[in-house]
Amino acid sequence: MKKDATLIIDAKTIEHSTRRIAYQIYEANFDNNVIYVVGIAKSGVLFAQSIISFLKQISDLEIHFIQLEINKKNSHLPIKTSVDVNVLKNQSVVLVDDVLNTGSTLIYATKNLLEVPLKQLKTAVLVNRNHKNYPIKADYKGISLSTSINEHIQVILDSESNGVYLS
Repeated sequence: MKKDATLIIDAKTIEHSTRRIAYQIYEANFDNNVIYVVGIAKSGVLFAQSIISFLKQISDLEIHFIQLEINKKNSHLPIKTSVDVNVLKNQSVVLVDDVLNTGSTLIYATKNLLEVPLKQLKTAVLVNRNHKNYPIKADYKGISLSTSINEHIQVILDSESNGVYLS
């Protein structure tokens, strides 16, 4: 975390937002037996795992997790997934990342997932920054922030300092 960073969302609020998103995902998928949650490495994976934890508490959905690795600086480079994307054929998928900034990470990840026909594809983010350069939106979001393009959002989900920080 940067030294001059300001906590804008604490761990308790993240937990509440994550639970709410899990309920929204369940409501949108109550008629499905199976759902695939795809987390974008690194913080998107942690956020996806939190969502899955809440989904398991509130639903009887069969939930599968897939990790997607994308170079966030060069989103157009090849993308790796922990399993072959063909398992997603005709399935409901939720693509998860920590922050939606310009949209490049989500749009390229979506392009990769659409290599097979899906039943449904939704996106979930903890923070939506409203600086999109691509036509993609968050279907489920914890918080929307209007920040300047020069400000940086950092999400920490794996330590005692869990929170969303602005610097």
